Amino acid sequence: MGDCHRIVSEIEEDENLIAAAKHLVRALGSNKNLTGNMKKILADLGLQLSTMASINDDDKGEGISEIEEQLNVVQDKIMSWEADQSMIWDSPNKACEYLNAVDEARKLIERLDSLCFGKDKEENELVRRAHDVLQMAMARLEDEFRHMLVQNRQPFEPEHKSFRSSEEDVVDEVSIISFGDDSFEDSVQRDSVSRTSDEVIIDLVHPDVIPDLRCIVNMMFMSSYDHECSQAYVIARKDALDECLFILEMDKLSIEDVLRMEWGSLNSKIKRWVWAMKIFVRIYLASEKWLSEQIFGEFGPVDLACFVEASKASMLQLLNFGEAVSIGPHRPEKLFGILEMYEMLVDLLPDVDALYANDVGSSVRIEYHDVQRRLGDSVRSTFLDFENVIASYASTSAFAGGGIHHITRYVMNYIRNLTDYSETLALLLKDHDKEDPSSLSPRLNPAVEKENTGGSSSCDSSLMAFHFRTIASVLETKLDEKSKLYKDVSLQHFFLMNNVHYMAQKVMNSELRIIFGDKWIRKHNWKFQQHAMDYERATWCSILALLKDEGNANSNGVSKTQLKQRFRNFYLAFEEVYKTQTTWLIPDVQLREDLRISTSLKVIQAYRTFESRHMNHISDKHIKYSAEDLQDYLLDLFEGSPKSLHYPNRR
Repeated sequence: MGDCHRIVSEIEEDENLIAAAKHLVRALGSNKNLTGNMKKILADLGLQLSTMASINDDDKGEGISEIEEQLNVVQDKIMSWEADQSMIWDSPNKACEYLNAVDEARKLIERLDSLCFGKDKEENELVRRAHDVLQMAMARLEDEFRHMLVQNRQPFEPEHKSFRSSEEDVVDEVSIISFGDDSFEDSVQRDSVSRTSDEVIIDLVHPDVIPDLRCIVNMMFMSSYDHECSQAYVIARKDALDECLFILEMDKLSIEDVLRMEWGSLNSKIKRWVWAMKIFVRIYLASEKWLSEQIFGEFGPVDLACFVEASKASMLQLLNFGEAVSIGPHRPEKLFGILEMYEMLVDLLPDVDALYANDVGSSVRIEYHDVQRRLGDSVRSTFLDFENVIASYASTSAFAGGGIHHITRYVMNYIRNLTDYSETLALLLKDHDKEDPSSLSPRLNPAVEKENTGGSSSCDSSLMAFHFRTIASVLETKLDEKSKLYKDVSLQHFFLMNNVHYMAQKVMNSELRIIFGDKWIRKHNWKFQQHAMDYERATWCSILALLKDEGNANSNGVSKTQLKQRFRNFYLAFEEVYKTQTTWLIPDVQLREDLRISTSLKVIQAYRTFESRHMNHISDKHIKYSAEDLQDYLLDLFEGSPKSLHYPNRR
């Protein structure tokens, strides 16, 4: 177009120069003082100028006639293809002929424009007809371009084996309100999609047609139909991107749709989103941008603009789901899913920044960063609010059997599973605590604060250690409250023994040990052992007192009636303990065995001593159980199934 403008400019300069010279000659000829010789010279000059103007007019007329003839030929060619409904590019020879005809029409318009038409009606009609022919050709090229993009689209088949279905991997979520299920234990697992795989480029359009697509693009751009060409590409690729999301099972959901979802459905959607997001960005979008570069690479920033416009809606659809999840209620069961989403966005951030570079991609980048920030805020708020959720849990009935309470299992497995995300959590909490130091421990009592500040372990300075130990302390406070629901003091200690032991074991046998530290473990081992001793005292002290002789009393100081009554009272008390405590449960096999042994040593030794001391003063018929019988019965305790004693078969 620059050469065309230069030619037009030169022609205009020539015509203006001739007109100016003729005007000058006429002005000089009107001077009465000119000699005859001077008048003759001016007359010859005027004749020459008129001849030059006439020659230019003749050349112009001949050019118009030639252009009109060529335009008729080109128009006939293009119209003949318009009558044919088949696609031109289905035949390579036809495609080449058609492009040549279109290029001729384009060049004819350039020649017409260079002749500076605009005054003559016929000339204007010729220009209009030439543009109509080119416009018709451009519309056909646009259709052919779009058809090739659609018909040569390559099938997209992501590796579904990399995604564990929701039936296989959905977290068995427990309502934090009821804590009524043990299924949370060992159930939370990190997403199986690797976060280290490299970008993969695939052919989204068959590579054989890329040269043809480029030819059409070049012709449309040279003919100043770049906008129409770009829009045709964007529309075709938008449809392809929508199909990709359909294959990835990414439904188009509004924020309201997401907020209304039941947690089970939402959790499955989150897992699917984490998997799909990586495939969509690292494979599909990377390939989409490469396709755009292949087709529009010769035209500078056009390739990026087309890629952004084609993919923007699909990308925002995915980000819209992330935003909806971030603004939902901060329920504890959502934390792991939100963490997965946040970590995936962090992982993909360099890819997205590279894909949507420069100003043209800024809107997508800004939205991406905003959703990542929102999810981070949601993670932080949900985690920090977990202490409140534990503290606010209320129940008016004692936990049957004194075993490990659901809240204990839930909380300890919850924080154990959070160790997989400790680095991410630490970064989010660190930023938050810098902004608001007072938020570190708004609900801690002095005992909890002392536990978090005491000790010299390196874990004490860890932010995650602080928060995790705080959660454990809040749990212990809640367990103390729940133990008071038991009227039986021995059952109170039994319950606390079970639960504190579970906490200590969960920390000691997992990654939590590094975070909590050995000092915390030693302290809680001592705590549950103390509760075990308190249980033994509360249960057996009054019973074993029946087997002790008061003062210096010996066999001579105790009547047979008193002996029989003391044996009878002991048996009644033992039978009551047996009846009651066979229903109590110690889930941990080792703890159950240890407590049985400890109890047996104390009870059987006291019974044997008392029995041997008075065996000569009371008949066998008053000895209801032998020491061996009692030892066997003690082995039935803490199984969680009610049993009753039967009078043993005596000899």
